[in-house]
Amino acid sequence: MTDSFTTPQGRRLAYVQTPGTGTGVVFLGGFRSDMTGTKAQFLEAWAKQNGRPFLRFDYSGHGQASGDFLDGAIGDWFEDAQAAISGLTTGRQVLVGSSMGGWISLLCARAMPERIAALVGIAAAPDFTEDSMWAGFDAAQRDALVTTGQVALPSDYDDGPYIITRRLIEDGRTRLVLRDPLDLPFPVRLLQGTADEDVPVSVALRLLDHAEGPDIRLTLVKGADHRFSEPDNLALLARTLDALPL
Repeated sequence: MTDSFTTPQGRRLAYVQTPGTGTGVVFLGGFRSDMTGTKAQFLEAWAKQNGRPFLRFDYSGHGQASGDFLDGAIGDWFEDAQAAISGLTTGRQVLVGSSMGGWISLLCARAMPERIAALVGIAAAPDFTEDSMWAGFDAAQRDALVTTGQVALPSDYDDGPYIITRRLIEDGRTRLVLRDPLDLPFPVRLLQGTADEDVPVSVALRLLDHAEGPDIRLTLVKGADHRFSEPDNLALLARTLDALPL
């Protein structure tokens, strides 16, 4: 059953929560994705099977949440995640962040480390608005972004293009995590496919090299793509959660 939660900023998030005991798990989805995706539902089934608390939710402008996607930015979605963790869960949580959700998870870990038991990144994409989008724009795209406030990019995941706003890029610059020290004082597991065309292996290696912590591990899966939703990918995700030293 889908419920709603209003953040301190007044944004209404949609969420589904599974009761349980022990350390909870929170799924943080990717850019323009929602809480009905394959990985979110797989994790919910895993949590029910293991009797663990689980939370999946839609950021504002995503899925069933309030707001227009084009009005949002990394900072808004980070605030949404922080509010959901603070307001809907108790105790320390395992954050499972997919793609952009990996970046959001790292922001949460930096802001509220006392609430984080472990972090699992699936094709984590920290700083992608700067290092992938802005860095990949040609002169005409950069000019369009500055003068009109947006630029259209082709998408492999939707019928239409991605509309990237100037606010998304500018706000992203205030939320970067790979430029300053990044302390992750809990178990961190990064899962990355070698056939990922959206978040290359080099991003995972950069994050592994940059982050500081006592227990950070990267697993590369040959042939896995960005979705990381094939049965063997999901089985690896389950084994990763099962093996966390909580």
